[in-house]
Amino acid sequence: MLRINELKLPLDHPDEALREAIVQRLDIADEQLLGFTLFKRSYDARKKNSELLFIYTIDLETSNEAELLRRFEDDRNVGPAPEVTYQYVGHAPSELEERPLVVGFGPCGIFAALLLAQMGFKPIVLERGKEVRQRTKDTWGLWRKSELNPESNVQFGEGGAGTFSDGKLYSQIKDPLHHGRKVLEEFVKAGAPDEILYINKPHIGTFRLTGMVETMRQEIIALGGEVRFEQKVSDLLIEGDQLAGVVLESGEQLLSRHVVLALGHSARDTFRMLHAKGVFMEAKPFSVGFRIEHPQTLIDKARLGKYAGHPKLGAADYKLVYHAKNGRSVYSFCMCPGGTVVAATSEPGRVVTNGMSQYSRNERNANSGLVVGIDPERDYPGGPLAGIELQERLETLAYEMGGRNYQAPAQLVGDFIAGRPSTALGSVEPSYKPGVTLGDLATSLPAFAIEAIREALPAFERQIKGYSLHDAVLTGLETRTSSPLRITRGLDFQSVNLKGLFPAGEGAGYAGGILSAGVDGIRIAEAVATAMLGAHQA
Repeated sequence: MLRINELKLPLDHPDEALREAIVQRLDIADEQLLGFTLFKRSYDARKKNSELLFIYTIDLETSNEAELLRRFEDDRNVGPAPEVTYQYVGHAPSELEERPLVVGFGPCGIFAALLLAQMGFKPIVLERGKEVRQRTKDTWGLWRKSELNPESNVQFGEGGAGTFSDGKLYSQIKDPLHHGRKVLEEFVKAGAPDEILYINKPHIGTFRLTGMVETMRQEIIALGGEVRFEQKVSDLLIEGDQLAGVVLESGEQLLSRHVVLALGHSARDTFRMLHAKGVFMEAKPFSVGFRIEHPQTLIDKARLGKYAGHPKLGAADYKLVYHAKNGRSVYSFCMCPGGTVVAATSEPGRVVTNGMSQYSRNERNANSGLVVGIDPERDYPGGPLAGIELQERLETLAYEMGGRNYQAPAQLVGDFIAGRPSTALGSVEPSYKPGVTLGDLATSLPAFAIEAIREALPAFERQIKGYSLHDAVLTGLETRTSSPLRITRGLDFQSVNLKGLFPAGEGAGYAGGILSAGVDGIRIAEAVATAMLGAHQA
């Protein structure tokens, strides 16, 4: 297989033009091109008034590969295609009796369980929440009726927090073994569109994710795994420095010396239990801020210029960073084109926001987190649980500011910059349900965060015309950008002080988003399989 990078074609090129371009680029006869596949397709919209081009990476087969490799040996955009086919690290022997446990069934837990099942280890999955369709009904109960189920919501349940998001499937993690490709291929097998394998910023959306998660669960079960819902782990069984199993809230004990801990970032009660049991963990930086909403048409025009609204491009996104004078960094987070701001709390008496889009991304507004980085040494000293305690204080304050009914506090951007309360909405209608309470967000976050965001908004205006639009809406609070702690693991992926415990994914501080969590799930499954095979052979 050969690979061509940086093959450029006009946005509206006919399908046959791609084959013609490959043949022309390699200067070969058409019959010498035996076949090709799209590995990646992107575009560069930074120069909005120039012609926008699709940029392709193509993997192909030819009848004269050796000759072409010699001819293009000095061309950095033509060469051998890397091997991206996934290779399993091993398979469970038929006589193996021990079964690994996977705690949590978000993206990391799903892929850890799926890979273990595919390798024959028959994992038992323990998920505190409900199966995805019942969980969806419970989540709508909060959005429509202000009724919160603390064990079945945006944070807890089959599919994890990523189920109610934009379904983004891209990441900036280092992935030399192409585990991300395995994640995407499994998603396609479960019902995702083929295009996620090659478009530059693939996404799925909540409605499609629901069916895909169910399909992946069924594969795990068909391969001998077990998925148990409403099974909350309340304690650990420890023998010296070795984990021996877990205790469920029901009192049932499950014995295993290999436990994947794939918690989400909101499993605060479990974090506290682990800390009380002496599992080593440490505070880590995270971010706090608001959700900001603009008309999607404004973002499209600012980002795509004359190509705004083009059907092949869809709704435009953005990524922004600003370094404020007080030393703080302000940045966009989890940007959701054509989406909605959603209620994301998992605890009574607290308000948390997040963003969500469907696959179509055709809602009226664009929304994004607008957040400020905070650091444990500087902003919340006091041990590994101090970040959780800060989040809880801020979320409780947001609940009170919103009216104690799960409405969220909100303010127009123009009023926020000017330092005055908002009393009426303008042209932008906020999408947050159950609703918003207008007022002054200045007291909702630490003063340094408010100062930095006020400074950043006009700066972002210089990059995206209309970003500091007076009528744009800020909705608070965005507090669960990532886990506020890390359950530290060693090179063998096990806890540094409890053998047999494999901390994984976003809650453990090792991922941030669906793709990276899925990749970490694969890595952790490989580590568990290696450890179990080693113990069996010993």
